[in-house]
Amino acid sequence: MSKWIRQSHRWLSMAFTAGVIIYSLAMTQGQPPAWVGLLALVPLILLLASGLYLFASPYLQRRRTPLSADRVAP
Repeated sequence: MSKWIRQSHRWLSMAFTAGVIIYSLAMTQGQPPAWVGLLALVPLILLLASGLYLFASPYLQRRRTPLSADRVAP
């Protein structure tokens, strides 16, 4: 599952970048409609969720597995 989340996080980052570029281009034409701002906001919220999971997953996995003899400091 972690591999799937990592891959979707990468694709979401590209969608977010495209949304920001589209929003920036729309701003040059005047005040854009509100839905144009959501093009960048929706991927950003999903990036936050997947990024927090990816950040916390190594710590959560380390907590679940018992310490082995070679990882314990003397």
